[in-house]
Amino acid sequence: MQTFVRIVEANSYTKAAETLDLPRAALTATIKKLEAFLGTQLLQRTTRRLSLTPDGADYFRKCLEILQAVEDAESTYRGQGAGPPRGKLRVELPGTFGRNVVMPHIAAFCRRYPEIDLVVSLSDRVRDLTEEGADCALRIGALQDSAMIGRPLGSMRFVTCAAPSYLQQHGVPQAWTDLGEHRCVSHFSGRTGRPFDWDFMVDGRVVTTEVRSAIAVNDAEASISCVLQGMGLAQVARYQVRAHLTSGTLIEVLAATPPTPMPVSLLYPQGRMASPRLRVFAEWLAEQVRQDADLQS
Repeated sequence: MQTFVRIVEANSYTKAAETLDLPRAALTATIKKLEAFLGTQLLQRTTRRLSLTPDGADYFRKCLEILQAVEDAESTYRGQGAGPPRGKLRVELPGTFGRNVVMPHIAAFCRRYPEIDLVVSLSDRVRDLTEEGADCALRIGALQDSAMIGRPLGSMRFVTCAAPSYLQQHGVPQAWTDLGEHRCVSHFSGRTGRPFDWDFMVDGRVVTTEVRSAIAVNDAEASISCVLQGMGLAQVARYQVRAHLTSGTLIEVLAATPPTPMPVSLLYPQGRMASPRLRVFAEWLAEQVRQDADLQS
């Protein structure tokens, strides 16, 4: 059952074999034996992807319930003295967030749980969690995948800012309605290619507006580089620029109408949180987020 579920989640024998540290041939043999034992085909194999048969889809749902029940029962007794969490844990983090918030403290987690074999992937490209074989992924913004469980961790605060050189040349906007007279560093979606609108909290409601771009980029660190060079106003995560705000190399504007925060969540497949290693990592990650004032609404 565990092998079958892992193959379905990864949508690939090869990726499932990598996450299970088993030869691909062993997984193929296991599924053939399982199908022979059950007397029905579970998976349809094509040259491009795998798909579940109707029987396979029904069996998959039952496997998830059974395996979670087993994990729940065993974890109750393992927690009474069977030792610390152990095993491989694959984690996906957004690149900038991972580099700035998580990785500077990751040694503390590894010292606390030395028997967890942590595999961390940093990328700003939102990928299918199960196809990548990850146990969990940190997501910023509204969650899209309803098949996954999302655990809220915090809210990322944003700031509208500019370099002193830009403000000296173009003036300081006094209200969000002044943005039509200013140039901005836009952030565009890597998925759609469309620049994101800017939003502001105005008298308790969210106001959204388009901005005139001096340049558009799809990377947060590139946005900061552009705004530091005086290319225009930018909306960026506050934690990314707090050192610049403190030193004065960037100046916050429109502070009375801040951008709306974005939720920070840990995403994982149903039933996976029963894993002791994922559970302790989620608690540790939530602890890191709680300690950062710029990640709380």
